[in-house]
Amino acid sequence: MDIAVKRLEELSEEIHFTKTDYNDLVDAARVSLGSKVVCKDQKHLAEIAVRAVLSVADLERKDVNLELIKIQEKTGGSIEDTQLIEGILIDKDFSHPQMPKEVLDARIAILTCPFEAPKPKTKHNIDITSAESFQKLYKLEQKYFVDMIGFLQRSGCNIALCQWGFEDEANHLLLQNKLPAVRWVGGVDIELIAMATGARIIPRFEEITPAKLGKAGRIREMHFGTGD
Repeated sequence: MDIAVKRLEELSEEIHFTKTDYNDLVDAARVSLGSKVVCKDQKHLAEIAVRAVLSVADLERKDVNLELIKIQEKTGGSIEDTQLIEGILIDKDFSHPQMPKEVLDARIAILTCPFEAPKPKTKHNIDITSAESFQKLYKLEQKYFVDMIGFLQRSGCNIALCQWGFEDEANHLLLQNKLPAVRWVGGVDIELIAMATGARIIPRFEEITPAKLGKAGRIREMHFGTGD
């Protein structure tokens, strides 16, 4: 091994490249991808690999944080469908099928509080014995959701990402108020999105302010494989 490494150092040449001129790096990556599985897509995958590394590389410090590169596998399609997304990819849909599939100039609220009415802090049961008492309880619960959405709207938010779930009534009100939302976003994804967009993670609706919103040029829902 020592002899081989020494000989490689004698044969090596210094390669100069930039974030826009990297053909030599692509050639090196194609050699590394020389397998039967990806042989017909070597150039395509090599370019993706190089662009991914350069997008997170600090060339002045000669440092690359590979933890910032995520490989997301999707069922269906083929290797040719592989693409590089310069952003954050999460395996989620918008919370309602009628919500828009794309949000431009996104102002993002990242929430770790659920879109749910507060649970009673008592072990006693609530008996509903008439339509009037049911309507009273329903209106009280709906007011919680209206207030939650009001906090979002007043902040200028146009999309909400939540670590927890939504009750059906809350989801319906979000749709009515033209406020797209994504639920059940994992904790790791929450942190990555916050880092990438400059957002602050918000634990309570009352703490939502414009300064805590993240920003992104575009958020969109994509389908692969056998989907549309």
